Amino acid sequence: MKRQNLRTAALILCIFSYLLVGAAVFDALESEAESGRKRLLEQKRGELRRKYRFSADDYRELERLVLQAEPHRAGRQWKFAGSFYFAITVITTIGYGHAAPGTDAGKVFCMFYAILGIPLTLVMFQSLGERMNTVVRLLLKKIKKCLGMRTTHVSMENMVLVGFLSCMGTLCIGAAAFSYFEGWTFFHAYYYCFITLTTIGFGDFVALQKNEALQKKPPYVAFSFMYILVGLTVIGAFLNLVVLRFLTMNSEDERRDAEERASLRRARNNIHLKPKEDNRSSNAIFLPAEDRTSQMNLIPLVQEDAERQRRQSATSAAAVPSFCTCLCYRPPVCGSPAPSHPETLSCHTNPVYYNSISYKIDEVSLSTRGQTGSSPGSTLSSNSPRCRQHPRLRRKSI
Repeated sequence: MKRQNLRTAALILCIFSYLLVGAAVFDALESEAESGRKRLLEQKRGELRRKYRFSADDYRELERLVLQAEPHRAGRQWKFAGSFYFAITVITTIGYGHAAPGTDAGKVFCMFYAILGIPLTLVMFQSLGERMNTVVRLLLKKIKKCLGMRTTHVSMENMVLVGFLSCMGTLCIGAAAFSYFEGWTFFHAYYYCFITLTTIGFGDFVALQKNEALQKKPPYVAFSFMYILVGLTVIGAFLNLVVLRFLTMNSEDERRDAEERASLRRARNNIHLKPKEDNRSSNAIFLPAEDRTSQMNLIPLVQEDAERQRRQSATSAAAVPSFCTCLCYRPPVCGSPAPSHPETLSCHTNPVYYNSISYKIDEVSLSTRGQTGSSPGSTLSSNSPRCRQHPRLRRKSI
């Protein structure tokens, strides 16, 4: 927080320093040229007055009509106060058009001054608007706490309402002040404030242009400068709160979608890399901690696959004995005689035997299956009559 406050204070100091430097440079570049044009204009007016024999009253009326037709040329525009005013309209992109550089040097400096000053001003208004929103949020929390409300959370709707009321209040205060100093109606003064603070700057209404106010009314000049800067800050805070937040919603949604796709990809990789014995021994799938929430819907599918694999394994294990036979033999030391019916399926009573997969299945008649009531694999049972009749038979294998 302290770092952000220091950054905002540094930006404000830089803006004021930048305005002072710009005012000094514009004064130096344009003031002398303006003085020369003014002397030439006075000379032409004197010649016309002597030629057409204008009286003093006629001359004043003619000057009044000229000022009404061209209201932005009242007084000296390129002294320090007027140059400071022009610098504000440049870096804030208001651009009334009431004054413009007349020299080539002034035009070149104005371009470079705007290139550096406009981004710096936007950053300053953005940072100052954030600080103002933070202060307003803290004040709203304290107000809710003082009122005894249950929840002191400041919602987005609260901030938008306060920002809108702040903008309306700023416009009304400026309209009242300018209608008093400039002699405008309240509606025209409100219109001027709105056009100024939104940086539209039509130039049909411009303050500080009557009765040489730039040189004769310093308090009014200071108020006008501060009102423009503070009003732009309030408008910038409101735009930062509403417009910029909505503009960044699309980028936030895209970033969230990208993170979800990445987490899904990691979850799939973790599932494929798990060994099969883990699937047989456990019914639960444990994902990384950061992927558990987004991958809970994958667990039933994985458990179903594991259950299917177990059923297939059990089916395969049950089918194997039908192709297996018992290799029963009695070692010579036991004195077991050779079987007399090698083609008959039977079991043994010898203690020594081996099970193996037969490469040749002996044919079994239907009568045999009917007598035993089971498959050929079931005749291997030691309880069958055939097994008791041939206790020392063995099965041939190839």
